[in-house]
Amino acid sequence: MFSKFFINRPNFAIVVSLIIIIAGVMAIRTLPVQEYPDVVPPQIIVSTTYSGADAITLENTVASVLEEKINGVDNMLYMMSTTSPSGLLTMNLYFEVGTDMAQAKLDVNNRVRLAESKLPDAVNRQGVEVAERSNDTLRVLALTSENNRYDTIFMSNYAINNILEEFKRIPGVSEAVVVGNQEYAIRVWVDPQKLSFYNVTTTEVMNAIKAQNEQYPMGQIGQEPIQNAVAFTYTVTSTGRLNSPEEFEQILVKSNPDGSALRLKDVANLELGSERYFFKGLFNKEPTSMIRITLTSKANALEVSDLLDKKLEEIKKSFPEGLKIGTTYDPTLFVKASIKEVIVTLLEAVALVIFVVYLFLGNIRATIIPVLAIPVSIIGTFAGFYATGFSINLLTLFGLTLAIGLVVDDAIIVIENVERILRKESLSVKEATIKAMQEITAPVIAIVLVLCAVFIPASFMGGLSGTMSRQFAITIVISVTISGLVALTLTPALCSLLLKKEEEEPLWVIQKFNALFDYITHHFGQIVKNAIRYALFNLLLFGILIFAIVKLMSIIPSGLVPKEDKGVFFAVTTLPAAASLSRTHAINIAVGDVALKHPSVDKVGGFSGSDFSSKAYTTEAGYSYVRLVDWDERKDANQSVDAISKEIIQQLSSNKEARIVAVEPSAISGLGVSGGFEMYIQNKTGGTYASLENYAKEIVARASTREELRSVRSTLSTNTPQYRIEVNHQKAQAYGIDIADIYTTIQATFGSVYINDINLFGRSYRVNIQAKGDFREGTQNYSDIFIKSSDGDAIALSDLVTLKRVINPNITKRFNMFPSAQILGETNTGYSSGEGLKIMEEIAAEVLPEGYSIAWGGASLQEKKLLETGNLSFIFAIVFIFLILVALYESWMIPWAIVLAVPFALLGAELSIWLRGLQNNIYFQIGLITLVGLSAKNAILMVEFALQKMEEGYSLIDATIEGAKIRFRPIIMTSFAFIAGTLPLALSSGAGANSRHVIGTTVVGGMVTLTLIGVFFVPLFFYLIMKIKEKFLPNS
Repeated sequence: MFSKFFINRPNFAIVVSLIIIIAGVMAIRTLPVQEYPDVVPPQIIVSTTYSGADAITLENTVASVLEEKINGVDNMLYMMSTTSPSGLLTMNLYFEVGTDMAQAKLDVNNRVRLAESKLPDAVNRQGVEVAERSNDTLRVLALTSENNRYDTIFMSNYAINNILEEFKRIPGVSEAVVVGNQEYAIRVWVDPQKLSFYNVTTTEVMNAIKAQNEQYPMGQIGQEPIQNAVAFTYTVTSTGRLNSPEEFEQILVKSNPDGSALRLKDVANLELGSERYFFKGLFNKEPTSMIRITLTSKANALEVSDLLDKKLEEIKKSFPEGLKIGTTYDPTLFVKASIKEVIVTLLEAVALVIFVVYLFLGNIRATIIPVLAIPVSIIGTFAGFYATGFSINLLTLFGLTLAIGLVVDDAIIVIENVERILRKESLSVKEATIKAMQEITAPVIAIVLVLCAVFIPASFMGGLSGTMSRQFAITIVISVTISGLVALTLTPALCSLLLKKEEEEPLWVIQKFNALFDYITHHFGQIVKNAIRYALFNLLLFGILIFAIVKLMSIIPSGLVPKEDKGVFFAVTTLPAAASLSRTHAINIAVGDVALKHPSVDKVGGFSGSDFSSKAYTTEAGYSYVRLVDWDERKDANQSVDAISKEIIQQLSSNKEARIVAVEPSAISGLGVSGGFEMYIQNKTGGTYASLENYAKEIVARASTREELRSVRSTLSTNTPQYRIEVNHQKAQAYGIDIADIYTTIQATFGSVYINDINLFGRSYRVNIQAKGDFREGTQNYSDIFIKSSDGDAIALSDLVTLKRVINPNITKRFNMFPSAQILGETNTGYSSGEGLKIMEEIAAEVLPEGYSIAWGGASLQEKKLLETGNLSFIFAIVFIFLILVALYESWMIPWAIVLAVPFALLGAELSIWLRGLQNNIYFQIGLITLVGLSAKNAILMVEFALQKMEEGYSLIDATIEGAKIRFRPIIMTSFAFIAGTLPLALSSGAGANSRHVIGTTVVGGMVTLTLIGVFFVPLFFYLIMKIKEKFLPNS
């Protein structure tokens, strides 16, 4: 016998356990810590800029061309393209979890190169960037100054020159950018009236700047080959690029015959300003320059965050006086708080398990033995993490918390059987231990195999749900395997060393408890006997139970993962189409004023001129990060992020100039734009964006009337007022004016034209030309702009062009190559995300005609996949257990007595989840799979001993009843230990509590009904199956 070796050599058993602990401790020191493993679909971003192009032009000439070539790349889930009025195209390509992203990036890059021949020249000159990047924002930092000592342009460029490059060198950082990118530029603000007065065109000014601000290579004097030898070789240089606005002012624009000169300062104002002016930031109502830092797809957020904090402390030492930096958004605060809460829950579980074990065993010596299985199994599991490449994350910690109740089971079974034999037979402690191990080695091995087998299917599931299930499953498998090893080695060795033949007098409380339990056990046998006698009635009850399980499953709302209070929400602002940046900024100031007055709000960071969902720059959109105080300071329900956001948005609802909605972060960082659902309406008919918007508006209008939904909105707006320029080609030709000069003049007046560069502070900056602000205020300014004819006459631009007012989309989106409208929204408190998806599908089916369809992105797509595959892993778990039991018992009949115990756990799990208003999500499904193994474990103990009693000569009914009575106490003991170990999960509070509630409630509820009801039915099933076996398969 395997265990006898360790009973005879207890020190050997102790050494084996110590080696396991040491290996675990060493692993803990090196394992990474993170919120989740790599569960978010990685993405590749393809981006480019087509200066001056509107969203529709960009879509037709660039986005569609690239999509055609990229579509079909291996392992791609979906792709989404966003075009903005600033000429920026961003394509997000999402891939299956586990994809080789280096190869994927190479494949995408090769396909982009194939598309270059069809792209506009301006785009090819700009270049198309292909980058692997995460949606996961690591940190948003805000630079501010005391008493507004520095303006935002200075702070932005200080960040660009002195901070960003430091951040980019941190391992795991994908991108560090200044939001709005107010990089320095020489701004040439021309005065069109002065240009007309001096009879100078914008093109002539630009040519003058190009000629006199250029670095020309001059060569060398005396450079070989030459005919005559020279003593020296001299490098020739030119004045090169200019170095300041003052030098630009002296640029010669035109020389007059009288010797006078027209210089740039005579027709323009010059300054070292910003390259862009389409964004404004706020941090706690102060002007700020924002820095956004994102992660690579494989980066560990907590590790990178720690490195970032260290780098920040180093950088701040060299800050100029009065410059400050603060954190606007930091999702790792929630992760750290959640992990801390799980560790507290884990310690509470250990304490409760020890209490339950002591209550049943009644003496400290006996209690020590199974309790020692906890550190060996739990700490040893970390060594398993190291071997399998796992990290310490919420899923593995959840698994360890549940494992605390499981790892003592095998040890409890051993010690309880040893003590039973010591009480009933005249054997020494060592002899009793050997006999006990002979009886229970097989069931212990069976239990370990079953608990491992139940998680095998989950380990092979793909996608996000498969990755999450795998972390949990492997954690349980490793810990249970180690606990099984401990039960066969260390536990019997310690039993032979620590237990005594003479029982110690237990405390009076323990005596009363034991007397009560003996009374219950005696009557338990009678109840089992009656259950067998009234088998038909009990089978009818079992049928009703199955019906209740099916019914409950159909009414429990579904979801992906629970919505958590992450301590932050976003106040998303949308103004009427084409609203100016100043109007948007005024709204964001009002948001900050209201939010900061709330006692539970800590910080507010505002973004004016940036669309929340696409992050594209557009003047009528903005949003604010509203950071709340720590979870420990928000204990009441009215201090939750949901309650606070509703209160603040309600106070802002009196502002009729903008629509302001509250949006919470995605439950899994990096998965989707925000919390809630992400739906796309696809136009597959070739229709216009206007018709697409009409259907989107109707869907939003209907969804907004549903009490289950809130903050439902479409990001598509086609009613943005724009002007289309129509050039009179006949007039232009008559005047001898080049059409290109007309467009260049317009762009240089109302837009901004990049001329060339200037070198400052060791970097290269642009020189941009644009008209002064008072010449860009309205369409009437076209009369102030002149262009020179071939005869040298000044021709008013208004004579050559006509402005036609049109309505176009400001931002367009394409989903899987089709023009799309993005619809975002959230479910109200008390309703699940699954209910939200179902409602939106129903509304879309009512509204959309043929040729239009819907698609899901972000977390919504993963939730739909979970609904398709979740039940499959549960079914396969039962199949695997059944097959393992067939192999163990060499019977196709006996395993049914064990498998039929599963429904009792399902009933309790579903009922408890339903009563608490929780969801059928990935944690619920993981809990169900765990319950399948636990159900089988309890049933195995009864069936194994009933079979042993039959071999000893007992009749079937006597063996059934006796086997049930013998194993009743250890079953109740192990079940209560497990329930006690998982109860802290179900009752926890603080950051991340909702996830713990689901998995804790599932397993506690399931174990309660399994323990209180299932124990009566398992003997019945065994008896009936053995009767059938005797009647129909007597020789098997």
